[in-house]
Amino acid sequence: GSDSQLALWQPATDRMWEFFEMHREPDGWHANWGGAMAHVSSNPGWFSTAAWPGAQDDWGATGTGLALAGGLITVRELERGRIDHALALALPTARAGCRALPAPRTDGADPSPGVLPEGAHLRLDPNVNVGALGLPRAAEIIALAAQRYGIVVRDKTAHAIGFYAEDPHRLGRDPYPSLFDGLSPGELLRDLPWGRLQVLRAPLRCSTG
Repeated sequence: GSDSQLALWQPATDRMWEFFEMHREPDGWHANWGGAMAHVSSNPGWFSTAAWPGAQDDWGATGTGLALAGGLITVRELERGRIDHALALALPTARAGCRALPAPRTDGADPSPGVLPEGAHLRLDPNVNVGALGLPRAAEIIALAAQRYGIVVRDKTAHAIGFYAEDPHRLGRDPYPSLFDGLSPGELLRDLPWGRLQVLRAPLRCSTG
């Protein structure tokens, strides 16, 4: 994507690295920012000074410091028909100076108190009968995950609401047209019952200056 983000997980060492604005130059790979996690399997899912020896509290490629891999929809999950975790969401705007835990930071810029803070945890109303909505298969899979596990506001974008999914380049093929029934992401998610999302209670941390 335009942010050139990349996450690298090494199961053998239980370590993970992520990069922001990663690019290749004649002398090798470079990134403008990023982060590293040791002991990923026991990490709570965000970057902190405890994530790596010598780590800074502003590490991480996302605006919140929540890990890139957290909440990511993978091709394998869509192919098998089930997502067993919460989803990561980006919004066009987020509240300035406030964050909801577990987000360790925010890059929100809207001071309006009614704007969702980054880190906010949402869910699809459990009373919604997802199977009766007539959604495309991939949209139904996403809706069920939003209902069972919820959605975490992980970032803000300049243009649209969006979930995060695996980049297919490493697969050597693009499975999304088939998985999305030939629909664009906007068309696929258009009929999700957005008006039935609920905000779950979470500790809010706001700066005073």
